[in-house]
Amino acid sequence: QVQLVESGGGLVQPGGSLRLSCLASGFTFSGAAMQWYRQAPGKEREFVAYISSGGSYSDYGNSVKGRFTISRDNAKNTVTLQMNSLKPEDTAKYYCNCVLNNYWGQGTQVTVSS
Repeated sequence: QVQLVESGGGLVQPGGSLRLSCLASGFTFSGAAMQWYRQAPGKEREFVAYISSGGSYSDYGNSVKGRFTISRDNAKNTVTLQMNSLKPEDTAKYYCNCVLNNYWGQGTQVTVSS
């Protein structure tokens, strides 16, 4: 069955960095575009980043452009979100999404606080 398992979340101070990973299984990962979304308490789910199946194209939400980088390793069925210059408003649960089948992972919590 399809599984998306996120990891790498945690507590970080403002200005710090975190690296999230999503390990995929149960489908042909190299054929699927992938996305990261996030959701803060009381807010709607927000688009964070997109990467094409081959990794040659990526796109970002306005609030994270220039600070976050999405990448993938098709040999390891993994998509990664490198988050730099983190701000308190980046605090949210981050979710991995497969565009092909619209499956979602369980999410990983990121908290940015001093």
